[in-house]
Amino acid sequence: MSYYFAIIGTQDNPLFEYEFGTSKQGGDGQARFSEQAHQLNQFVLHSSLDIVEEVQWTTGQLYLKVIDKFFNNYISCFMTGGNVKFLLLHQPTATAAGASSARNSTSVGANPTSPQTEEAIKNFFNEVYENYVKAIMSPFYKVNMEIRSPVFRQRVAAAGRKYL
Repeated sequence: MSYYFAIIGTQDNPLFEYEFGTSKQGGDGQARFSEQAHQLNQFVLHSSLDIVEEVQWTTGQLYLKVIDKFFNNYISCFMTGGNVKFLLLHQPTATAAGASSARNSTSVGANPTSPQTEEAIKNFFNEVYENYVKAIMSPFYKVNMEIRSPVFRQRVAAAGRKYL
């Protein structure tokens, strides 16, 4: 499974972007997006922001689960109290996408909407949120400023390896 993670600010500007692959079940942690998908990922995430704005007022939850699907790409969302959005585009592998039901495989990548996958993504978002709060607590950080910290990038990568 390949992942594209982005933090979107209050003015719909990207604050942080990171692409990675699964590290579970023998994965090497490398994203396997096609060349076209690399260019399309940011567009797909930003087009789902309209749905996020509709859904955020209908639920009191911070974790909005899978909010959108574009072909074989699923978009999950986590909202912060300050209206910053964490968006994760996840693309199942070709073998996982070809599975006829969730019972055929127990891997996280086999069924993007399964409870196991939802729980793994929720845990990933919670850990990234903790690190995000620590990053923005810096006196040098201004609201809607891009996050360039290599430590933050390493912690997001570690959370991705741990949960996804």
